[in-house]
Amino acid sequence: MASAAKDEDDGLVSGINVTPLVDVCLVLLVIMMVTAKAIVSQQVPLDLPQAARSQTAAVVFQVDVLSNGDVNVDGSKLDKVEQVLPKAKQALSKTPDLRVNIRADASVPHGKVMRVVDLLKQAGVSKIAFGISPVAAEPGAVP
Repeated sequence: MASAAKDEDDGLVSGINVTPLVDVCLVLLVIMMVTAKAIVSQQVPLDLPQAARSQTAAVVFQVDVLSNGDVNVDGSKLDKVEQVLPKAKQALSKTPDLRVNIRADASVPHGKVMRVVDLLKQAGVSKIAFGISPVAAEPGAVP
């Protein structure tokens, strides 16, 4: 009997404690949820070529991407798309709060439009909008 009481006093834990395991799993879950939200929020919001409602904004810098592949900036045709970068830097130096409106034909590949967006971001432009053609709202749509 005395030896049995002595074994209990050794403090030897023979069971598995799952509390630290649960704590680590919950921390990992929270980290995953926070980083997933940060990754999703880095996407560029893109309006479709047609929308029932749109807002008008003061256009300071207009970029048009035509269906034949030509790129126009403020009405002047560029020889190649990479020329958007110096034009945007020049306009940004004149207007620090530069707003850019990109109008692309519906048949223009997504990659071409994203190339223009990338060049504008490289120039330091942070306010980019996409031009749309207004259409009638669907029946039952909220006004």
